Amino acid sequence: VEESDGADPGDGGGSGDRRPPLAVLDVARSLAEGPLAGLRVAELHGRMAPEAKDEVMRRFSAGEIDVLVATTVIEVGVNVPNATVMAIMDADRFGVSQLHQLRGRVGRGEHPGLCLLVTDLPEVAPARARLEAVASTRDGFELSRIDLEQRREGDVLGQAQSGGRSSLRMLAVIEDEDIIEEARREAGELVERDPELTRTPALRTALEALLDAEREEFLERG
Repeated sequence: VEESDGADPGDGGGSGDRRPPLAVLDVARSLAEGPLAGLRVAELHGRMAPEAKDEVMRRFSAGEIDVLVATTVIEVGVNVPNATVMAIMDADRFGVSQLHQLRGRVGRGEHPGLCLLVTDLPEVAPARARLEAVASTRDGFELSRIDLEQRREGDVLGQAQSGGRSSLRMLAVIEDEDIIEEARREAGELVERDPELTRTPALRTALEALLDAEREEFLERG
């Protein structure tokens, strides 16, 4: 069971605070006393000491814990092959890529996995459309397209990964994918033939005006 760590009103912050977030305790208690009575329920959260986290994960991996209520900050990066069911509470607070990553944590072993996206938003809410999109496919490439459409492409020549501002003036990444891919191919061939762009001085001047050292370094890393 996934809880949103940052949205928990009981999270007082502070690296030295070992008190568990109230939402994690509430969910664990309500499950243990209600629909999952009789099962072994445990909590895992970011304020636990490292040795305590390791012990909980060891017990869960060994089958000594049936249900683990965890905050996402803990769950990400944890691989438990025997985990088969995940319920993401307040799933509308997560983005497409986060939801896809989280549900990939179950069903890794010999048993199939089930991921439940839990929300109380009405069907007309924009965030519900995001959850419906995630529930409709497990294709990572299709979900990345949906994510890009919803978050907007940002400045593809800079460091803004989402938003309405972009250095592209005539094209859009999603709508003009074929044109951009063809332009990339032609640009690669041009640079291969003429690395210094001595035969195309106008293009070289335009690139020098567009790319400062910091932006050029950023693009090289990408």
